Amino acid sequence: MKILYGVQATGNGHIARARAMLPALQAADIAVDFLFSGAPRETLFDMECFGAARFFAGFTYRIADGKLDQITTVRELRPLQFVRDVRALNVDDYDMVLNDFEPVSAWAAKWRKVPSVGLSNQFALTAPLEAFRPPWLNRLLLRHFAPCDIALGLHWYRLHDAVLPPLTERLPESAHRRGDFILVYLPAENPTVILHWLARFPEQIFHVYARVEEAQAIDNIRLFPLARAAFLHDLAACDGVLCNSGFGVCTEAMQLGKKILTRPLFGQFEQQANAAILKQYRRATVLHHWDDDTMRDWLAADGFAPLHFPDVAQAVAQWLRQGCRESPQALSAALWEEMRRLNE
Repeated sequence: MKILYGVQATGNGHIARARAMLPALQAADIAVDFLFSGAPRETLFDMECFGAARFFAGFTYRIADGKLDQITTVRELRPLQFVRDVRALNVDDYDMVLNDFEPVSAWAAKWRKVPSVGLSNQFALTAPLEAFRPPWLNRLLLRHFAPCDIALGLHWYRLHDAVLPPLTERLPESAHRRGDFILVYLPAENPTVILHWLARFPEQIFHVYARVEEAQAIDNIRLFPLARAAFLHDLAACDGVLCNSGFGVCTEAMQLGKKILTRPLFGQFEQQANAAILKQYRRATVLHHWDDDTMRDWLAADGFAPLHFPDVAQAVAQWLRQGCRESPQALSAALWEEMRRLNE
């Protein structure tokens, strides 16, 4: 079996999920080629495992100071280039297109009538949510941005009956130790604002991962360049995580039992929904403004018990290998039942 795996490269969560899926697909004797869109190749890191992957412009959004920049996002759309890429992409040599909210491969599969499966946390948000209801335009976007024949959602809770538990990489075995520092990952925020705010808590050490060339120390702040292995090591060792409300890093923090202070990107409906769900289930403190009291209360709070997830990557890979014969609802029910047993 041979598949094309299209991955949205806006943010690192989709790429981290592809890293987790790759060995499971290989173990299921599935040959896989990767395609990425949404970010230039030179801005991505630790991509060697994906081999000779292809890169397309696709569609993405622009963020300025923690807010969705709608004007720049619209100005940088390249619809004619997108249509040319969809038409030029050869998907006929594949048995299936697996898609993580990546539009070029999704529309090419639809155009060529090649079977396609969507695997993304965005697909979990298509049903009405108790905690958050995206505007109608966003709901329309969720359904048509990366269309597929079968949509598998991924989320922390079973928001509807085709949602699977989170799909994550194996994390360091030292996950249960606690350090004396807070891990900070806020790539969409203004770094000057972040550093100025963190300096207001001189008694607390912060490890901040950002786009810097080399590590440096500024009083109580340690700055580190983006690197997956180093980040996971610090994630395992930290006392808590301050991050935006992206699905990937929040999932990893929950898996390790870390307390979370999360700041959703303003105007980005997925992060707004994630933050609302985390708040509803009391798994995180939501930070809408740079509020000192909220930070101090959170620093004094305890962490959570680690949340154990089943091997979703292995289950999905076997499901694909068997031709998706089992319904998404049955696959979902089995995995949530396994997760219940793991966390008893």
